[in-house]
Amino acid sequence: MRIQFKTSYAHDIRLFADRWTFGVYAVLLIIAFALPFILGVFYLGEVTNVLIWAIAGLGLMLLTGQTGQASLGHAAFLAVGAYSGAILMESGVPFILAFPAAGIITGVVGTLIAIPAIRMHGVYLAIATIALSILADDIIVLTEHWTGGVSGKFFMPVELFGFEIDRWGTPFKFYYLVLVVAIICTLFYRNLLRSPLGRAMAAVRDSEVSATAMGVHIAYTKAIAFGVSCAITGLAGVLMGMFAGIINNETFSIVISISLLMMIVIGGLGSIHGAFFGAIVIAFLPQAISITTKASGLTVAIPGLEQAIFATILVLFILFEPMGIYGRWMKIRIWFELFPFARKDMFRRQKSYLKTERLR
Repeated sequence: MRIQFKTSYAHDIRLFADRWTFGVYAVLLIIAFALPFILGVFYLGEVTNVLIWAIAGLGLMLLTGQTGQASLGHAAFLAVGAYSGAILMESGVPFILAFPAAGIITGVVGTLIAIPAIRMHGVYLAIATIALSILADDIIVLTEHWTGGVSGKFFMPVELFGFEIDRWGTPFKFYYLVLVVAIICTLFYRNLLRSPLGRAMAAVRDSEVSATAMGVHIAYTKAIAFGVSCAITGLAGVLMGMFAGIINNETFSIVISISLLMMIVIGGLGSIHGAFFGAIVIAFLPQAISITTKASGLTVAIPGLEQAIFATILVLFILFEPMGIYGRWMKIRIWFELFPFARKDMFRRQKSYLKTERLR
């Protein structure tokens, strides 16, 4: 059993709970930087894809998991980020400026959309964001002069600090670029949770009535959460476009939005770890299905197999482990930490009741 002896209130908001936790993440970071020397090009590309999905998941997690605002339209913000980055780089803006600018543009767009959207709650907000995701396809086609319409936009190799970075030509350098962005976004998210704004977001998620009573400005907090969430998602959109090489109106469909929401639910809502666990499932499951079908001798593709497996996994998690993969990992870890004092029913689920609009 490990016991944390707290001697000040600052202990609760430390970046790492103790030295052991710091050591674990340091080892994981060393392994992440060493992966290009261990894995082949194919599997390194898959890990890069996981990191890109994880960055997008962090963006949606901040809005849905941390602030409690359901969104099924984040594929539209992936598209805004990707097209903004592509257009800026085509105009001659260096990547080191175009990349953060694409995130800022996406954040501003998200904040403007949030102004009317934050008046809605629950399923109504989800429906509104679905409409946004559907409209994004038509907007991309109608703005063909900037977006290229159906033909789309190509992402050329970029130059950063004298190094040429290309997803196909220099996969190792592209992996390190994505890894550094993922680390920066994770640290930003973690520090945001420790700030007054992060605590205000959690208060809005848990109870808007209680948050108002404590002096939290509900509309302001939701708008900021929407803007920051979209900014992070926009960065993921640029990296996703660079990973694909070409983007068009069909790249960021509503399926991507649904996959993002499934990812954070399966990974574990409200946790940074959940974004990474969910990204691993979303990115590796299609490959696992392909390898399994080939090993079983099937030569004909089964239509809808991947979607059916995803849906089954989501339903199973909702029924048996609503806290996702990270929630299950936390239960296992706590059980071992408390051993031999752990009890069978210590994680028994409590009854929960739906909030009504009257209680808001």
